Amino acid sequence: MKNILMIEDDSTIAFGVKYALEQEGFNINICKDLESGKKEIKTKDYEIILLDVMLPDGSGYDFCKELRETNDTPVIFLTACDEEVNIVMGLDIGGDDYITKPFRVRELISRINAVLRRRKNNNESKKIVKFKDLSIHTLEARVYKKEEEIFLTSAEYKLLLILIQNNNIVLSRTQILEKLWDVTYDFINDNTLTVYIKRLREKIEDDITNPRYIHTVRGVGYKWNGSEENVSI
Repeated sequence: MKNILMIEDDSTIAFGVKYALEQEGFNINICKDLESGKKEIKTKDYEIILLDVMLPDGSGYDFCKELRETNDTPVIFLTACDEEVNIVMGLDIGGDDYITKPFRVRELISRINAVLRRRKNNNESKKIVKFKDLSIHTLEARVYKKEEEIFLTSAEYKLLLILIQNNNIVLSRTQILEKLWDVTYDFINDNTLTVYIKRLREKIEDDITNPRYIHTVRGVGYKWNGSEENVSI
């Protein structure tokens, strides 16, 4: 049975979700504030944390940033904040998904299962993938260029994995967004993916005007262009 921690101060939402998830075979514990949530994480291992943003004793964003310093448990934000800037920030600071209220319980369950599948696939994937001067340590979620670590946001790292897993395959913008946010990307405007591509290029490319790895296929999307040199299993 998979353990899920929900940090949510609205008891109506919390217990409605608890009932629905228990019917699906999940074990869910509920905390009403961040302080009790922090204590709970220390007592048990959780597969996923469902996290509200606005809580009585602080911000879920701050909690997620603090958590990411020592813990890689997937976080799905559940919040009424539906502005794109809030969604992008939640993903950038380490959130694995972001669902706005009100939400359908079946959608939440689909998102949870998608995050769990992605985590399982990542854990079963190659440990180290190398492309020329770039190496991706998938089990540690670390990226190095010329032996110097590159710090990527959660969304940037997910985008990098999507591209290298489809090496030399042209992916449309729609395909990338579907893989990046799994179920729905209605909240993403056309500029968001462009911004992420630009940020990623700035970190991994020697010359962003003449990129070695991330190629733009005009009118279609993007392609990772790399020859995999050495893989440690």
